[in-house]
Amino acid sequence: MLHLRNGMIYDAISPQPFAGDILIDAGRIRGIGTGLDIPSGCETLDVKGLSIYPGFIDAHSHIGLSGTAIGYEGQDYNEYNDPVTPHLRAIDGINPLDPSLRDALKGGVTCVTTGPGSSNAIGGTFTAIKTHGARIDKMIVRAETAMKCAFGENPKRVYKDKTITSRMTNAALIRGALAAARLYGQKKAAAGDDVLKMPAYDMKSEALLPVLDGTLPLKAHAHQANDLFTALRIAKEFGLRITLEHVTEGHLIADELVEEGVMLAVGPTLGVASKFELQHKQWITPGMLAKAGCHVSIITDAPVIPQEYLPLCAGLAVKAGMDPFAALQAITINPAQHIGIADRVGSLECGKDADLVITDGSPFAIESNVRYVFCNGELVHSA
Repeated sequence: MLHLRNGMIYDAISPQPFAGDILIDAGRIRGIGTGLDIPSGCETLDVKGLSIYPGFIDAHSHIGLSGTAIGYEGQDYNEYNDPVTPHLRAIDGINPLDPSLRDALKGGVTCVTTGPGSSNAIGGTFTAIKTHGARIDKMIVRAETAMKCAFGENPKRVYKDKTITSRMTNAALIRGALAAARLYGQKKAAAGDDVLKMPAYDMKSEALLPVLDGTLPLKAHAHQANDLFTALRIAKEFGLRITLEHVTEGHLIADELVEEGVMLAVGPTLGVASKFELQHKQWITPGMLAKAGCHVSIITDAPVIPQEYLPLCAGLAVKAGMDPFAALQAITINPAQHIGIADRVGSLECGKDADLVITDGSPFAIESNVRYVFCNGELVHSA
């Protein structure tokens, strides 16, 4: 049991921080506030003058599948042999011993959802993990958080000599896979318990059934406004849940996105506009979308931006006009909600996992330092 005493608490729920204590037991937050009943013999860490935040969360990363290693052997986030691979699972490719996860912890990023890249029209499932651990099975917060699909330049570029040369073809492949899975599901339902009437096992269609029944959302990679609308169009055609990822041109269509009411993961914004569809990339995007009333998470798309720089990205959004509390929520509770794990992480509340970041200043400021990081109540970094 651990007692954090005299900290300034930023819980990501209330806009105003407050001075108080936090009691941690068995990996969970058991008390928060002032006047806590502290059991005798409880270990105490005095954090007077320091600030306590929820562990930072990235709603869209490829960490563990593409990390510090360079070259073919270090890259496991894209499958280049088939543009439609819904049956692939991030959990089967993540390397928890990649040094990029240790770097993430040092930056206060305690939880991410990581998964396939955007080479394929449909890429496979993302998984939510803690960034601390040696065995992926013990790091999982939620085994499958979303089904990755992609629109725009990347599938066109990867498959231009094979399958996809236009946005129309890419969309058609996604529709075709969903329609085939829907028919497959109907045949399974009609067969009932009669094995002889069951359709032949189809791993791809099987993987898409949770998408069709609403269990899993589509996680739609799209930068340009037209691609964002195509993703929404397909989701509506099949009655699917969807989140929009990257949303580079979101500030140009903020009123439309507010009306749609879908969750948005914005970024990666740090760096040059390396391809045509990024020509409107700006730091104003997350702030404008949040101010308009959208549900916004800020993302690194690690390793595009190193995972540990997630709070820096939030700080740059603040510099461009984003409300500081909205920016904090965009790397804590909002991504937790975006990936469906807010019951466990994303805010400092009793009963939630004791994932905490303790700093000597604003995490958005370059001169600030991360002094302590706790993951599941365990001190995993101190400086």
